Amino acid sequence: MIDKPFASATRLILALLIVLAAAVPAFAQVTIFSPFNIAEAMDKGVKKSADVPYADGQRKKLDVYRPTDAKDPAPVVMFIYGGAWRAGDKFEYEFAARAFAAAGFVAVIADYRLWPEVKYPDFLEDCAQAMRWIQDNIAGYGGDPKRFFLAGHSAGAYNAVMLGLDSSFRREYGVTMPIRAIAGISGPYNFYPFEADQVRDTFGPAANPEGTQPINLVTSDAPPILLASGTTDPIVRVQNSEALAGRLRQSGAWVTEKYYEGFGHLEPVIALGSMMRFRMPILNDIVEFFQTFGAFPSGTPRPVFTPDPPETEMTAVIRQMDEVLAPIDIGAEDQ
Repeated sequence: MIDKPFASATRLILALLIVLAAAVPAFAQVTIFSPFNIAEAMDKGVKKSADVPYADGQRKKLDVYRPTDAKDPAPVVMFIYGGAWRAGDKFEYEFAARAFAAAGFVAVIADYRLWPEVKYPDFLEDCAQAMRWIQDNIAGYGGDPKRFFLAGHSAGAYNAVMLGLDSSFRREYGVTMPIRAIAGISGPYNFYPFEADQVRDTFGPAANPEGTQPINLVTSDAPPILLASGTTDPIVRVQNSEALAGRLRQSGAWVTEKYYEGFGHLEPVIALGSMMRFRMPILNDIVEFFQTFGAFPSGTPRPVFTPDPPETEMTAVIRQMDEVLAPIDIGAEDQ
């Protein structure tokens, strides 16, 4: 039986999506992230190049976002989305890519293959292939591959951190550009033994299951890592970030932790976008962290993203959405 709070939450989400569907073209796919991808809710001054193949395969395409007013080569950030390695699409995260581009980065979001088509480590290999494309081609889009950064949310944070800690994936595809720093948002880094069915499906066949865990791969050579999480995340527990941070610190690697009090799993990634940025300073925190490791030349003025809460009738709707998003499991890692 479905409990009443979940049923009412589901009805509210459906109502919001129905309202949204009436406001977007008939051909557009409506998802839980769609409200944040409406043009009025996203950052301006960004140019998009869509569906660029980075390798052979239906899902091996990427989108590139760049500032329209950039005069010099810009730093590059590859953002990897989550979805429990079985869901997700780059179009859902346009709000996040535009946020990084508005902050002065060339932002890349790549699709990668998902379960059940693939299992570990195929999705990591896809992301490494996308990195190789960036290394070879991003200069043509105004990006500087010598200033390359990784960021990800949830399962995407796992992918990003694994690519930084396990160099074998990069070597396999000839990726030689350095990873200056990584930002992991709400990521699972320490979830063995595999408890949830969906995790067992994806990682269970691995020959060395302990070797799939970022916490077991930490060395002093790890790139600088920012770990960010909501303190009340019910899907990927905050202890994942705390444990990995402790291991990185013990190894002598650079780690910075940012915890957002009272927030859950989806709110931090949604707060990257213009519409919900007033909720927490996660975009500023990531940009400042990347700047610590050479994202922009010294003295370059940076935009500050600290908007005030919207004083409109949307405030009540945003509050309702926040209450709904916190407890809902939409294909979660549950670790």
